[in-house]
Amino acid sequence: MANDHTVPLLIVLSGPSGVGKDAVLQRMRELGKPFHYTVTATTRPIRSGEIDGVDYVFVDREQFQSMIVDKQLLEYAEVYGNWYGVPSEPVKDALGKGKDVILKIDVQGAENIRKKTTEAVYVFLAPPSLQELERRLRERMTDSEEALTRRLKTASGEMQDARKFDHVVVNRNERIDDAVADIMGIVEQEHSKKQRTGVRL
Repeated sequence: MANDHTVPLLIVLSGPSGVGKDAVLQRMRELGKPFHYTVTATTRPIRSGEIDGVDYVFVDREQFQSMIVDKQLLEYAEVYGNWYGVPSEPVKDALGKGKDVILKIDVQGAENIRKKTTEAVYVFLAPPSLQELERRLRERMTDSEEALTRRLKTASGEMQDARKFDHVVVNRNERIDDAVADIMGIVEQEHSKKQRTGVRL
């Protein structure tokens, strides 16, 4: 949404596993919201319905390690036994062209980005409640009971980290368009700030 008279934004969208980050971004794409959407590289197995290069860039551990060694990742972390990382060049290229970038990332990753730049806009996507988050995770049916318990325990701690973010958006049931509208409002608000400087990564 940046134009010739505004500085492009790096929007960091984060939140607990299962909160609906992918669904919100997919809806934003469907509505034609003009962002560069980053695609995270991961070593986790592809899930049914996912598309390599669209949902994630699926790589093996050896490939991921090479990306780390070659400094191709903006940030990376091990989450629930799998590695996730954000390829840096597409982000820098899009910002260099004046395009707003929206970066979907877990809470640990958002903290890593925060250490690199204070100029990003940090948005925490929250569930209406932890009970609702548990329902969504169970409905997804991708985790064992042990893994589900671990995700919920992690999510409880991550919810406490929401205060570190610039904005909190609640992703309510069957109201995904409201979450999208809230994010778009934040983008407009941030673009209107007169003292914003460019993101340096």
